[in-house]
Amino acid sequence: MVDHTRRFGDLLVELGLVTEGQVAEALALQPLTGTRVGEALLSLGYLTRAQLQRALSVAVTRGEVVVLDRPPLGEILVGLRAATSGQVEQGLEVQRSSGRRLGEVLVQQGVIDHRQLYEALGLQQRMANTAAVVKPKDAGMPSGHRLVVVDDSELACTLVQDGLASRGFEVVAFTDPYLALEQIDLLEPDLVLTDLDMPGLDGAELCQRLKNGPRGEVPVIMLTAQDDDGQRVAGLRAGADDYISKGASMDELAARVHSVLRRTSETKRVRRLFARYTSDAVVDEILRTGDVVLTGERREVTVLFADLRNFTALAEGLPPEDVMRVLNEVLGRLADVVLEWSGTLDKFLGDGLMAIWGAPVRRDDDVEAAVSAALQMQQVMRELNAARPKAQQLELGVGVNSGLVIAGSVGNARRTEYTCVGDPVNVASRLCALAAGGEILVGEATAFHLTHLSPLEPLPPARVKGKARPVPLFRVTPALEQAMSSQRRF
Repeated sequence: MVDHTRRFGDLLVELGLVTEGQVAEALALQPLTGTRVGEALLSLGYLTRAQLQRALSVAVTRGEVVVLDRPPLGEILVGLRAATSGQVEQGLEVQRSSGRRLGEVLVQQGVIDHRQLYEALGLQQRMANTAAVVKPKDAGMPSGHRLVVVDDSELACTLVQDGLASRGFEVVAFTDPYLALEQIDLLEPDLVLTDLDMPGLDGAELCQRLKNGPRGEVPVIMLTAQDDDGQRVAGLRAGADDYISKGASMDELAARVHSVLRRTSETKRVRRLFARYTSDAVVDEILRTGDVVLTGERREVTVLFADLRNFTALAEGLPPEDVMRVLNEVLGRLADVVLEWSGTLDKFLGDGLMAIWGAPVRRDDDVEAAVSAALQMQQVMRELNAARPKAQQLELGVGVNSGLVIAGSVGNARRTEYTCVGDPVNVASRLCALAAGGEILVGEATAFHLTHLSPLEPLPPARVKGKARPVPLFRVTPALEQAMSSQRRF
C-alpha cells in the first residue's frame, strides 16, 4: 500500500519548502495531534498555508493522488466562534511544549467545553471524509465556466450541480464551506454560489473571506431560502455580486449566473486594458462609474508628450545594455510621475512618452494635473542628472495641449490599446518637438485654463507640420511653478 502522506512529505522536500528533518518531526507529531503531515508542518511553523496549497497544486498537476488535509481544529473553533484566534494561538503554544492535544488544552483552560470540542471534532472528521482530489482547471477538464457550489445540504448541492451541469457549466459542489475555501486556489472557479444560512461559517462570512483573499475578483452569488432583507443586505455588504432565492427556477439561476459572468468578463477586460497604463485608483474609478466607452467617444483631454534631448548622442558612446538601463531608469521614473498625477500612460515613444488626462476618467483639475506632472518630470530629470557625470546628463522637452479628441480602444483581438486621436494630440507632439531641454511648452487652451494661477509667457506663434496657420504657444514660467507649488499642486 502506498504511503501518500510520506510521498507528499517527499514532495515538500523536493520543492525546497521544508527539510527532511522537519518532515520527520511532523510525522512524529501526527499521533499526538491527529493531523496529516501538511497541517503538522503548519502547526510547527515550518510551512505557510500558501506554500501548502502550492504543493498540493503541484502534486495534482503531476497526477498524483493527494489526500487532502483536514482543516486545523483551531480554525474550526474560531469559525464556530467557540474560541478566538488569540486563544487558539496560546493553546498551540502549550501543545508544542507538552505534546498534548489542542482540544484537551483548550478544555482545561476553560476556553471551550466538551460539547463544543465534540462538535468541532465531528465537523473536522466530516470535512476530512468528504475531501476529494481536485484537478487543476486546465488538466483536461471540459471547456466552459467552472462554478463552485457551497451548501450544507447535500440534496441542495446535488440539485444545483445537476441543473447547472445540464446547462453547460462545470460544477464542483461542497457541503462544507471550510473545505470550499481550502480548494478555491486549486479550482480557480469563475463564480461561487453559496448558501447564505450555514452552520459554523455562513455564506456572508465565506464571501467576505473569499473577497479578502487572493481570489477576491471571483464573483459570488448568494442562495437564500428565506425572504429576509436583513440577511440579503448582510450578504451584499460582504461583497456578494448578486443573490437569488432557492425557490427560483433553474433557468432563472442559470440566467443570473450568465449575467454576473458577463459583468465580470467586462470588468476583467477593462482592468486588463488599463492596468498597465494608469494607476490602480483610476482603474477602480473606471470600474466603479463605468464612465468609459471603449469603441470611441469624444473627450475633452489634456495630452502630454515628453522627449529626451541628447539621448542619441549618449547612446552612441555607451554599450547597448547600458543604453537600455539608462532608458528604463529615466522612462520608468517619468511613467511613475504620470500615474502619481492620475494620468493615463498612452505609450512609450522610443526615448519619450505620451500621457493623457481626461480619458478614460475625467476630473475637474485634469489640466492642472498634467502641468504638475510636467513640472515634476523636470524635477526628476534634475535629480537624475545630479547623480550622473556631466557627459551622461540628459534634458527633457515637454509639450502639453488640451482639446477635443476621439478616445477609445484601437487594435484587434491579439493586441489592443487605449489611446486618443485628433488635432490636439498632433499639436501637443509638435510643441514637444519645439521645446528646448528643461522647457515646458503648452497650447492656447491649456494656457487659458491656468490663467487663474499665473500668466504664462506667450511666445511667437509657430508654424508646425499639418497646420495651415501658426499655432499659439506659451512657456511655463517659474512664477506658475511657484504658484502651483504654493497650492501643493506640485
